[in-house]
Amino acid sequence: MLMITSKLLTLPGVAHGFFGRRGGVSTGIYASLNCGPGSGDARDAVMENRTRAIATLGSDPKLVTLYQVHSAEAIAVDKPWDIGANPKADGMVTRIPGIALGILTADCAPILMFDAQAKVIAAAHAGWQGALSGIVESVLAAMAGLGAQASRVQAVVGPCIGPDAYEVGPEFHARFVAADPQNARFFRRPGPTAQWHFDLPAYVAHRLDRAGAGSVDVIGRCTYRDEEDFFSYRRTTHRKERDYGRQLSVISLSA
Repeated sequence: MLMITSKLLTLPGVAHGFFGRRGGVSTGIYASLNCGPGSGDARDAVMENRTRAIATLGSDPKLVTLYQVHSAEAIAVDKPWDIGANPKADGMVTRIPGIALGILTADCAPILMFDAQAKVIAAAHAGWQGALSGIVESVLAAMAGLGAQASRVQAVVGPCIGPDAYEVGPEFHARFVAADPQNARFFRRPGPTAQWHFDLPAYVAHRLDRAGAGSVDVIGRCTYRDEEDFFSYRRTTHRKERDYGRQLSVISLSA
C-alpha cells in the first residue's frame, strides 16, 4: 500500500496519510485502492479499500468524507456520518479525536492541516475552482472557530496534477490573471504557440502562505504522470475511459 506522509504532520497526537492507488481489492480501471463511493466501482470493494486505508493509521478512527462540489464551503465536524449522508462541502475541520477527515481526489489537490496547540485538524479538496474561490481561507476560518490560529497551522498539499500535465485554455489563464495579476506566475508556455500550463500545487501553496499558514509543505507527486501510483481524471479523459478511481487523503486526532 502506498501511503505518503509529511514531516510537518508527523507529530504526537495526530495521524495522517496521502494514499495512492496500490494495496486494495478493486479491479480493472479501479485497480486497486479506489476509495471513491461516487465511482462506478463495486460498493463492497470501495468499502473494503477504505477500511484497509484507515487501518494503517493505527487508532481505528471513523472515516468521514464529503460530497465534494468544487466550492469554498468548509464545515465543522462534531460527529461522524454514514456514506449517503455526506454534506456538500470541500473542507472539514474538527477537534474531536477518533474522527478521520477524508478527502477524495483524482488530480485535484488534497490539503491536510493541523494546529498542534489547539488540537484542531482540517482536510480540504482544492481543485482550481475551489482554490480560486477561497477554500483555503474558508478552512482556516473554520479552524479559527475551534480555537486554531493560522500562524500555528501546519499545512501539506498532497499529490495532484503537476504543471507539466495541466494544460489549460486562454480563458482559464485570463480568469486567474483577472482575479489577481500576480497569478500570472503560476502559468507558463513551453513555446509561443503552446497551451498554457498551470501549476496547481504552487498556487494552492501560495493561497496558504497568503492566508497566513505557519508552515506549508508540498508533496510534489503528479497524479497524471505517475500512473502506477495514482488515479487521474485527466488521464482517464484523454484515454476516453468510462470512469476513474479516487485516492484518499486523511487526517485524524488520536484519542
